[in-house]
Amino acid sequence: MLAGVPARSTEEDAMQPHEFWQELHPAGTYDASESHAGFYPATLSDARQLRLPIRPLADGEHALASLIVNQASFAVQDALAAQLAEKLQPFAPDVIVGLPTLGLTLASAVARALGHDRYVPLGTSKKFWYQADLSVPMSSITTPDQVKRLYIDPRMVPLLEHRRVVLVDDVISSGTSITAGLSLLALAGIEPVAIGTAMLQSSRWLEPLSALNSHWPDRIVGVLSTPLLLKLPDGRWSACPPPSREGDPAR
Repeated sequence: MLAGVPARSTEEDAMQPHEFWQELHPAGTYDASESHAGFYPATLSDARQLRLPIRPLADGEHALASLIVNQASFAVQDALAAQLAEKLQPFAPDVIVGLPTLGLTLASAVARALGHDRYVPLGTSKKFWYQADLSVPMSSITTPDQVKRLYIDPRMVPLLEHRRVVLVDDVISSGTSITAGLSLLALAGIEPVAIGTAMLQSSRWLEPLSALNSHWPDRIVGVLSTPLLLKLPDGRWSACPPPSREGDPAR
């Protein structure tokens, strides 16, 4: 073993892509303050930990920890949904609205955990009865070159009117997807009481959400929170210090 390299580097390097998001580890199994090679250990609300793959960004010097919730084991999905439902209970939601695509898996499970009979999925596939004035453009950090339209089925709008609505997505990262969801609901005259997510990925979402309305950052709850990562001289990754207004390369 090389001097200065933690013993866990062998375990990190040995992980296969299909092994991520499959197992929750006891509290304190990994030290998130250390540098990391193959995964970042995110901590859930109950202090258990989940190993997330590290995805380098285009500049090669920064990276993000990744979560693909519909590829997670059922045990992991259930834990994330249960903990998010618990965090959302103080908002007393009547209806859960899910953002496509990966947010739908989480939103359905959260609605079940809250004891709801159904949830309302938004979509990017236009049905012939959808209305153009109930749609907005949408992209995401995982599909930055694909600008789609986000729709709400007009038949679902009565389910949301005069109800306490919560908008759910799997990951909030750049803020573009969740902003699109909020804008679409606003077209239908709906303002959610809260936003729920499995993971808050860095803090880059703060600026666009604050610009949309200063109260949104206080209405967002997540189960996991992961930092922007910086590449070290030895090739490992460590959490970035909080960025300056101009200093976040992935902003």
